[in-house]
Amino acid sequence: MKAVEVFRYGEPDALEVVEIPVPVAGPGQIRVRVHAAAVNPSDVLLRRGHIDQKLAGRLTPPYRPGMDAAGVVDDIGPDTVTGLRAGDRVMAMVIPIDDSGGAYAEYIVLDARQVVRAPAGTTHAEAATLPMNGLTARRALDVLGLSPGDWIAVTGAAGAVGGYTVQLAKADGLRVVADAVPADEALVRSLGADRIVGRGPGVGDRVREVVPGGVKALVDAALMGPEALPAVRPGGQIALVRGEGEPGTSPLGAHQDVTVRSVFVPEYRYADDKLDALRVLAEEGRISLRVADEFPADRAAEAHRRFEAGGVRGRLVLTF
Repeated sequence: MKAVEVFRYGEPDALEVVEIPVPVAGPGQIRVRVHAAAVNPSDVLLRRGHIDQKLAGRLTPPYRPGMDAAGVVDDIGPDTVTGLRAGDRVMAMVIPIDDSGGAYAEYIVLDARQVVRAPAGTTHAEAATLPMNGLTARRALDVLGLSPGDWIAVTGAAGAVGGYTVQLAKADGLRVVADAVPADEALVRSLGADRIVGRGPGVGDRVREVVPGGVKALVDAALMGPEALPAVRPGGQIALVRGEGEPGTSPLGAHQDVTVRSVFVPEYRYADDKLDALRVLAEEGRISLRVADEFPADRAAEAHRRFEAGGVRGRLVLTF
């Protein structure tokens, strides 16, 4: 089968298309014929070796990126409890450092709890944009534990995680103030933001201008850090969505009583109920599946170069 792997860390050209054996589904597992895999920031971090540095060199080559997969059920292992059948269209969040490897492959074997039906009426590429980013947004809101009517701020609202956070927050009954550059204001408004402020330095102060006293919580998808902190009222919370930060008093501003929540999406790798709930919201049109462009897997390096150039709205997707 075809796969895209990294034998040595580096720039996009480090991505190599190779032929490897088709994996076998064991007990409790499902083999998915992958048709689409989204390109995410985590894929770049893996390719560059940053993830291996955090794991103290415990990964062994070759490395295979990819945290989002969409395709069809190809085989179901023995003694596997699932409501899925061969041929069903599915999606899954994949953890590249697990035994499965990443999603950049024609076939992948996953724990059955990682695999749910794809939203009806979507393409494989559209479905591939939802699992990891949607679950990241869901996890961020879950760790914050807000109540309907509370104000939440979202940075990076035009991006994949930020956009899903805005839409899920509205589905939860929250009031949302989000950032955007002028070119993205219409997009962010269409996602459901109640208030929009300018993106960039001083964003926290601008949030305070439209929500006097500050918001109860902030999801910092753009990693604005100290620039965003003034948005949060004393006693509030900030969720960091790329693993930075630990629970406790914020190191971003000792003068404020703000709790930092670290969002580690692999904790939801087996949360099939959460992922299936996202499927339902997508089918109801309450969250948007945004594909920026599609690239055949053979052009994975080109897709990574475009992703790293910035300015992509929605997700780039590799097709197999």
